[in-house]
Amino acid sequence: MPRASLSVVFAGSGGSGAMTAGMLFLRAAARAGYYGMMTQLFGPQVRGGEAAALVQVAARPTDSPPDRYDLFVALDWEKLDQFAPEIPLDQASAVIADPASGTMSPGIAKANARLVPLAMADPATSGHHGKAEHVRRTNVFAAAAICALAGVAADHVRAALADILGTKLPEVMRANAASLEAGLEAARALELDVALAPPAKSARWLISGNEAVALGALRGGVRFVGCYPITPATDLVEWLAPQLLKLGGRLVLAEDELASINMVVGASFGGTPSMTVTSGPGLSLMVETLGLAVAAEIPLVVVDVMRAGPSTGIPSKTEQSDVNIAVHGGHGDAPRVVLAPTSVADCLPTAEWAVYLAESLQTPVIVLSDQAMGQAQAAIDLPLERPQPLKRRLNGAPSGALFKRYAIGDDPVTPMPPPGTAGYQWVGEGLTHNEAGIPVSGASAHAAQIRKRARKLDQLKSGSWWGETFGEGDIAIVTFGSGVGAAREAARRLAAGGRPARMIALRQIAPVPLAELRRALAGAKQVFVLEQNHGAQLFHHLLGQRAIAVDAHSIARPGPLPFRPAEIVAHVA
Repeated sequence: MPRASLSVVFAGSGGSGAMTAGMLFLRAAARAGYYGMMTQLFGPQVRGGEAAALVQVAARPTDSPPDRYDLFVALDWEKLDQFAPEIPLDQASAVIADPASGTMSPGIAKANARLVPLAMADPATSGHHGKAEHVRRTNVFAAAAICALAGVAADHVRAALADILGTKLPEVMRANAASLEAGLEAARALELDVALAPPAKSARWLISGNEAVALGALRGGVRFVGCYPITPATDLVEWLAPQLLKLGGRLVLAEDELASINMVVGASFGGTPSMTVTSGPGLSLMVETLGLAVAAEIPLVVVDVMRAGPSTGIPSKTEQSDVNIAVHGGHGDAPRVVLAPTSVADCLPTAEWAVYLAESLQTPVIVLSDQAMGQAQAAIDLPLERPQPLKRRLNGAPSGALFKRYAIGDDPVTPMPPPGTAGYQWVGEGLTHNEAGIPVSGASAHAAQIRKRARKLDQLKSGSWWGETFGEGDIAIVTFGSGVGAAREAARRLAAGGRPARMIALRQIAPVPLAELRRALAGAKQVFVLEQNHGAQLFHHLLGQRAIAVDAHSIARPGPLPFRPAEIVAHVA
């Protein structure tokens, strides 16, 4: 009987092509009109470690990791036990492997899943010293077989492979095409009933969270990016660099994170909407300059694709443990806006909104993505809703008057003329300053400027962009980032089981949207705050702002394992 969704793992040693196999399956399904998502598991090695592509394809939108995987495709068995605890299988799962590739790894064997043999390698010719040369692309062969089993039309699979290969050499194209056709044919002999229900007749938009953030920033007007490579944010700037050039912008690869954010402050001071991209260790180094941007009221966007910490942590794995540093990082009172996308699709409008807020409020805005979301590939509907454009206030004081860049008045957002504007010279000053920007040490000026900067955030009007809600009921699950999809599915299951529940996803972490959140929580008898860090950072942040009651519950644990719907339901129950 056709199923609503199918979850598949392609795994093997680094360099085996597991990620390409996963992308081929997801891209072909997207062309056929299915929704889906692919997350990645890999070690810190460039090559020779372990790799796994975790793909879920469905007839309806999906952004939650499954509780278990239907199929596990082993391209080889090297080092796969590293991933066993992160890939839930059971007796109803099937493990597809080539008998010639060796014995099933002990960690995978513990699941007691059904073993389905599939000869993937093709020793068609003999090489030197009698060694077999495997001309077949095993990963393409395996992915094509899974596509056929799922019911994805062969033409979509061929088109997806052409997308991936691009302009490779003719011999490479021929070998991959032959492997694809062989995989489609081999699926006929497999006794697996995993065909998907037909999708809506529409191709899906295929994008990663990192790419969506980059596109949103461009839409918002970012034309300068200063950055330093760091996992898992590097692919964001790799995609962004050529796109910026097309729009007349520039991306500069700095010598370190300190230089990158200082470049961004300088470019923004010069009048160009600017951004830097980093992860937790890099954000730690940027904290001092964030304080300068707050004090000098210079807009900028910082994208933090969070990973497991502290220190170097696990560069390639996810965690949501940068809430504290994003909200409070720095000395003195340095308020800033902190946002978090609610899905891969939402990365686009949230990043765009971040640019508008930074420019209009003249303050740093931090966007908290995470590895699970940033490096996930998703087949989605094209996001159509966009935030209202907002711009930097450039108009100055009347001609002939002393220009007070940091004037104290009814409107805390004061004019920020471009450098060189005649009669409106000003200094981006980090020292405590008076209204004209001249350094002073008096208590009254210090307090006045601190209050001015705080009032800017007080007047932030989020409208419907503060967050998202799903469902109704006495149980409320508050979460953010990559936890949203699993929490939404958990709320759906709780309601189906007779325990009506609601899910509340915060897009605006700081300042806390108190009125909106309280309305969303009205009538809830039990409130749970779900987050992927050990210290319950979001929970304590909300508690400290009196956004939730003191009897609210925390569901917090560190990464890198993602929250799954069944785990959340078990906590709530």
